[in-house]
Amino acid sequence: MEREQIALLYEAYGDDVYRLALSWLRNRQDAEDVCQSVFLKLMDRNTVLFPGKEKAWLLTCTANACKNHLSAFRRRNMKELDESIVFCDSSDRELWDAVMRLPPRYRAVIHLCYYEGYSHGEIAKILGISLTAVQTRMSRARKMLKKELKDDAEKI
Repeated sequence: MEREQIALLYEAYGDDVYRLALSWLRNRQDAEDVCQSVFLKLMDRNTVLFPGKEKAWLLTCTANACKNHLSAFRRRNMKELDESIVFCDSSDRELWDAVMRLPPRYRAVIHLCYYEGYSHGEIAKILGISLTAVQTRMSRARKMLKKELKDDAEKI
């Protein structure tokens, strides 16, 4: 793939790749590293991307790179999301914070569904899991978010 094509893909999908990596890793520097490695992988290989499927391929590659990154370092203490990075309106900040407190496997499906707009079937392909697993994770994540947001509302 030529540099010009990769530059266009980076312009179009670089933020999406970065946000997914950040939602998995919760660390700005690690997310930047994964984002860079995804696009470098695209340069190094003679990868043929099907038209209209570029974003899905990049997000699948990102999810796999994040899994590898987490398993390689076995981090126990992750840094919180940098407060200077805001992906949503201030009215949605409470929800965003609750999503970021979810375990990575649940955070990823919520991010892909609600922030990226993918269907459950597409999420299953991106993450390399079954449709049933996606549905189960979505259900559990919603329950966790509901409980978390309810607990936060009761504290006020």
